[in-house]
Amino acid sequence: MNTVTVTVTDSEVHALHAVAAAAAVAAASSTSTSAASEAITVPVVTPYELHLIALSKLRPSNRNVRKSGGTAIPELAASIVRVGLLQNLTVIASPDGEHFEVVAGKRRLAALKLLAKRRKLGKDHPVPCLLVPDASARTVSLTENVHRESMSPVDELFAWKALAAEGRAIEDIAADFGVTPLVVKRRLKLANVSPRLLADYQQGAVSLEQLMALAITDDHKAQEAAFYEAPQWQRSAESLRDHLTCEEIDASRDAVARFVGVEAYEAAGGGIRRDLFSDEQNGVFLTDAGLLDALARDKLSAVAESVRAEGWGWVEAAPRATAAELHGFQRVRPTRREPGKAEAKRIAKLEAEQSRIQDKLDDEDADLSDDGVQALHEELDRLGDELDAIEQTLMVYAPGVVPVAGAVVSVDHMGAVVVHRGLLREEQAKALRARERQEVGGTASEGASNGEDAADAELAKPGISEKLAKRLSAHRTAALQAEVARHPHVALAAVVHQLAHRIILEGYGGTPINITASAQDRLAQYAPDVDEAPAAVGMREVREAWAARLPSDPQALFPELLAMPQSELLSLLAVCVGYTVSAIASQESEVPAAALAQAVGLDMHGWWTPTAAGYFDHVSKAKALEAVQVFAPGEVHRLSRLKKAQIASEAERLAAGSGWLPVIFRQPEAVAVAEQAGSDADADAEGVELDADEEAHATA
Repeated sequence: MNTVTVTVTDSEVHALHAVAAAAAVAAASSTSTSAASEAITVPVVTPYELHLIALSKLRPSNRNVRKSGGTAIPELAASIVRVGLLQNLTVIASPDGEHFEVVAGKRRLAALKLLAKRRKLGKDHPVPCLLVPDASARTVSLTENVHRESMSPVDELFAWKALAAEGRAIEDIAADFGVTPLVVKRRLKLANVSPRLLADYQQGAVSLEQLMALAITDDHKAQEAAFYEAPQWQRSAESLRDHLTCEEIDASRDAVARFVGVEAYEAAGGGIRRDLFSDEQNGVFLTDAGLLDALARDKLSAVAESVRAEGWGWVEAAPRATAAELHGFQRVRPTRREPGKAEAKRIAKLEAEQSRIQDKLDDEDADLSDDGVQALHEELDRLGDELDAIEQTLMVYAPGVVPVAGAVVSVDHMGAVVVHRGLLREEQAKALRARERQEVGGTASEGASNGEDAADAELAKPGISEKLAKRLSAHRTAALQAEVARHPHVALAAVVHQLAHRIILEGYGGTPINITASAQDRLAQYAPDVDEAPAAVGMREVREAWAARLPSDPQALFPELLAMPQSELLSLLAVCVGYTVSAIASQESEVPAAALAQAVGLDMHGWWTPTAAGYFDHVSKAKALEAVQVFAPGEVHRLSRLKKAQIASEAERLAAGSGWLPVIFRQPEAVAVAEQAGSDADADAEGVELDADEEAHATA
């Protein structure tokens, strides 16, 4: 036998003797059992021997019964450096007479070899090993693995908490176990969850994902209320996290938060709650909405000053200006002047550079790294910004309009500055029309003729087909169904509205609710892609969750519903009512279920994204360019020279993140205001045209 003679301390000698004595007792017990019953056959086991063997003499054995595993070796190696090797390896003598094969302790051996490779241990470092007979190799290996009982997850969490309670620094604890400080912080956070929830976690009634979501707060009552008072189908990790942070601002989703920046908000003294279980881009919640908006207004003030210098009658900074609020204004439509020679030359140069970069990105044979692709996209964005700036200088308003009209400086859905110019309040619009009538003069008949011409021009404006209107409204219906399902109070009001209208007032129609409870779930006949839309997927999951919970027998269903808490019953009602909503439209101007959409705050930005397949492929070239004029005016001239399919593809790319929506998806308030604005604008003067149909804004 090849062993290494080493010098050990008294404490190591005592430890080795203790291990050897325990092994000898086990061997003696096994021998006596064999003698007592000849029917049981066991390998002949000689007394076990404990040795210190050089690391270079050790190698893995193919008789180690554990074939899987072998993970987290670097962490184990770091732990050995900090606290030492706490458990010996189990070995047998190798047939070559020179080495020893490890039958139990493969991970420990791998960690020791890693430390030797990193020169933190010598290659002949003495390793405590228990030498067992060759015939017992698999028995010993299996015994070590089968009879080992791991700590319960909750016990482990409390052990981490106890280490921290002893005053140990988080960095020291992390170093002891070869993990990062973030791992320690996460385990301490889990250990601080309500004891009731931890007990249910140990029993399998609460998942680890749910526990991590609940750990967003240290308030045990809030944790328990969020979990135990919610219906089963509202206990997903995302739902629990949303419930506990409903009064805070998610910095990863909020446009104003992206505009201000978390660092600037923190520097101003803003409170923050961080979700330790999210990645770096998510899980930051801002607790002071007032401070955030104040910082945004301050940051927008510089832009507002530059816009005010253009001569507008008024300029306001409103970080959270909504589409509905903006449609409360009438809008003066500017005209585009022809660019000068220098401007045209610059535009052509920028567009050519854009085409060159786009061709390079589209070239499948181009060998581009991820960083290279990112750099090209950033250059495209820069060129687009410059084109937008030039395009803005080409937009001119009729004389006398700018001193009367105003502008709102705001933040778009991506957190970028956006300037809405040419806005008119109602009294300003009336005064402007009156002045223009006086300047133009003419008879009433001439005015009427001008009105007819304007109406004819409006009718000639390219629209969308009935097929596309139904397709888009199918997506709107799916989203409206999902929103109604999330608002039990609105669902209840909708049902009562239908019943009262029919029974009390003896009326018919006038409501989108189908009280006969026919599920409006065949929207795919209008929009083939709607089944994969987020709204449809969410409703399907909720429906399946309730179907699994409720008894199918009508006789058993009624008592089950009677026993439900009112909050759960209302949640179920909301889902059922949501599925009956129908809001299919045949024309772009139709907005079915407008009141219901307004009640639930329907915002299609969260439910639909403009794509070539979903919109631009189905409209005329003029209609697609009309949309591009809204979200990327600097690209219109370049796109106008492309084929329709190319325009659709480019429009999809440019629309990404712009927040643009088709008219049919406008919020109900915006539709009502637009219709009113249209009825008021009966005397548009030459050179001034009020446009409340499209939100034609330009970025600053």
